[in-house]
Amino acid sequence: MSLYNDYLKEIESRKTQGLHPKPIEDAALLGEVIAHIKDLGSEHRADCLKYFIYNTIPGTTTAAGEKAEFLKKIILGTETVAEISRAFAFELLSHMKGGPSIKVLLDLALGEDAAIAREAGDVLKTQVFLYAADTDRLKAAYDAGNPVARDILESYAKAEFFTKLPELEEEIKVVTYIAAEGDISTDLLSPGNQAHSRSDRELHGKCMISEAAQAEIRALQAQHPDKRVMMIAEKGTMGVGSSRMSGVNNVALWTGKQASPYVPFVNIAPIVAGTNGISPIFLTTVDVTGGIGIDLKNWVKKLDENGNPVLDNAGNPILVQKYSVDTGTVLTINTRTKKLLNEDGSEELADVAASFRPQKVESMRAGGSYAIVFGKKLQTFAAETLGIEAPVVFSPAREVSHAGQGLTAVEKIFNRNAVGVAPGKVLHAGSDVRVRVNIVGSQDTTGLMTAQELEAMAATVISPLVDGAYQSGCHTASVWDLKAQANIPKLMSFMHKFGLITARDPKGAYHSMTDVIHKVLNDITVDDWDIIIGGDSHTRMSKGVAFGADSGTVALALATGEATMPIPDSVKVTFKGTMKGHVDFRDVVHATQAQMLKQFGDNVFQGRVIEVHIGTLLADQAFTFTDWTAEMKAKASICISDDETLIGSLELAKSRIQVMIDKGMDNEAGVLKGLIAKADRRIAEIRSGEKPALAPDANAKYFAEVVVDLDQIDEPMIADPDVNNPDVSKRYTHDTIRPVSYYGGEKKVDLGFVGSCMVHKGDMKIVAQMLKNLEKANGKVEFKAPLVVAAPTYNIIDELKAEGDWEVLQKYSGFEFNDNAPKNKARTEYENILYLERPGCNLCMGNQEKAEKGDTVLATSTRLFQGRVVEDSAEKKGESLLASTPVVVLSAILGRTPSIDEYKAAVEGIDLTKFAPPRDALASGRSIHF
Repeated sequence: MSLYNDYLKEIESRKTQGLHPKPIEDAALLGEVIAHIKDLGSEHRADCLKYFIYNTIPGTTTAAGEKAEFLKKIILGTETVAEISRAFAFELLSHMKGGPSIKVLLDLALGEDAAIAREAGDVLKTQVFLYAADTDRLKAAYDAGNPVARDILESYAKAEFFTKLPELEEEIKVVTYIAAEGDISTDLLSPGNQAHSRSDRELHGKCMISEAAQAEIRALQAQHPDKRVMMIAEKGTMGVGSSRMSGVNNVALWTGKQASPYVPFVNIAPIVAGTNGISPIFLTTVDVTGGIGIDLKNWVKKLDENGNPVLDNAGNPILVQKYSVDTGTVLTINTRTKKLLNEDGSEELADVAASFRPQKVESMRAGGSYAIVFGKKLQTFAAETLGIEAPVVFSPAREVSHAGQGLTAVEKIFNRNAVGVAPGKVLHAGSDVRVRVNIVGSQDTTGLMTAQELEAMAATVISPLVDGAYQSGCHTASVWDLKAQANIPKLMSFMHKFGLITARDPKGAYHSMTDVIHKVLNDITVDDWDIIIGGDSHTRMSKGVAFGADSGTVALALATGEATMPIPDSVKVTFKGTMKGHVDFRDVVHATQAQMLKQFGDNVFQGRVIEVHIGTLLADQAFTFTDWTAEMKAKASICISDDETLIGSLELAKSRIQVMIDKGMDNEAGVLKGLIAKADRRIAEIRSGEKPALAPDANAKYFAEVVVDLDQIDEPMIADPDVNNPDVSKRYTHDTIRPVSYYGGEKKVDLGFVGSCMVHKGDMKIVAQMLKNLEKANGKVEFKAPLVVAAPTYNIIDELKAEGDWEVLQKYSGFEFNDNAPKNKARTEYENILYLERPGCNLCMGNQEKAEKGDTVLATSTRLFQGRVVEDSAEKKGESLLASTPVVVLSAILGRTPSIDEYKAAVEGIDLTKFAPPRDALASGRSIHF
């Protein structure tokens, strides 16, 4: 009983943290628990009964298999447990949701005991997580004339697993809780620096917002036991920055409903809201759990007598409050009329019809979208097996088609990958579509949760529909600490067995590749018509269309090869003018956001696809734009390339995939080899003219069109968190874009960071060129602030070594990573030197390396949220400003932001990332970096 004794010690340890016993997932431990249950004289028997019934993880965990088999023995009478009757054993099986429990139920339903078979059949009628092995058994039994199998199939064909569920309540009483004013990043709900604990739901729940906030939520629940807490982003958007299943899990843990009385710490159905609604990628996650996301619109722009917005002294629109949602306000959500009302229902406050589309209501009723996805497939299977027409139970997919209207790029991709649409049917934006997913990415700080979701939906192998899938190690690359050592090998082993390409080989046969996941996905996407799903908001490929998603949606894509989502509206972005020689393409990216806000006043990118007509930039460089669209709050982005540039991008992808193969990363299925073959086919299509590079139709309809004037970009641009803005809602957004001259060459910089997914090989070459030039001009290179440099991938480092640039960086560095002796402790203090760090997210992730508290950081990365890259000190707010590589490097040398003249002098003669709007000779804009 050594495992059980260890478990008891762990329980005592968790008590000191205010935690309950950790849920059991290991069969060997549960076997010892069962032994205590069978021993009527055991002093541990009562506790073990509780652990068996209430504290065992369901799905495909080994513990679930052990539990299901023991319950089977109880049902058959070969084991007797006084506290678990046959009926109760069936009830417990019904809550195990797939995997071994389905096998046991089928064993019983197709067995010789007629009474037990009927009971097992009744339970099976409520289950939806069946896979081919399960449905094959049912079909074979039906074909053999088994009456129970027929009964089950007839129930499935009617979708009784759904129709017999209770209807969604007509009125939902909520009490408001304002989590923060302004945009709420998912870092507030699930901080990156606590990523190691995400799979331990109760432990991770303790990091949501603050202990004070958690106490306030509990107090509201005590005062309003008949109401549900609605968490709000006042004057902002809820859930910006990342999809974060862990963030939704935390909100649900504190404010939602328990999914099952026999499954600990798995809550569903949170209610979240924001003045400006919910970030699209976060809303997807809310839907997964059957939750409700509401756009409050409780603050509106003040208008003058001519209907124009009234501006304050800073040039921002003045907002006026339509109605109050102060903490403690009681409101009513009417799910039938789809209105948000005051407490007694006498006053309509907002139309919330978008929150209660039929498909969303189905997910709410079923306890999450997975049950609907699997339920539809199960109903189709049953009807086909019985040879009948399946009755219409679920809301039909919304199909929007406009005769004579062309297609945007995203509409073309969705039409090509749509599943279950009538042949010849053309779909436009607004349609709800099931689509095939081609490429899937699982990242390492959410991967264990993805594994849990796969176990929960009883999936054991990747769908054959998926062309390629990758499990990263980049978010935990910088520090190989005890937490990483405990989590990552387990994750890699699970994903390798499931069928993914893994960053680390569980068998240790190839070198650990901690490459940034988004860059790897960009390399393994080898078709501009592909759909990509990845477990991070920066899944924004510059080939195909990519969607950042929660760990659950990633799991669903891995298991089924499909995703379900509406076709978003698009915003077309084109360019005019000429890019100045001293300006970097990162400045064009920032200027796009600034010019869009100036042109439209509101963020027209939010929730939509940005179709950017870059044309002449290879995928590596174009990714700088598509990646940033996450900060623009876009749903996704699509890069429109010319034929030759796309071919160049695919050739580059092929070469990098081949390197991965050469290093031993391909798996038994030859996934990487298959991607190279797919790239070759796509290149042949383009060259033959059979299928040119993806482009929209000339008569496509856009929500808006943004034209970026390159002539207006005269100096580097910086995204500033504006941490001291008197309007709290304006802090830590990505919308404050300022020219470098705004700072007058006087803003102190405490740390520079060149790295993350926003940089490409060219950025590393720029660093080397600048250091050489500065030494030539000044006789030496002296840093007045630390400069941390982290290349995105090992492939890039290998290419830099071959081209001589890595040697230059080594010459000026005071620290270089060593994979044979990786850091096992996060750096807390920095010297004024150049640090060459291991490929990975590094400071951008914030879960391991951070700047010193209170620092002002200038970075090439994407994150400027409070506490992410740098935390506040007692004396000063930490701030993370975002800029181009040359600005960051020069600022670290100077210890401050440069003047425009200093900047121009420092970059003279340096080959910055250039861009020219597409013309007839499109390929001429390509950078010499490649």
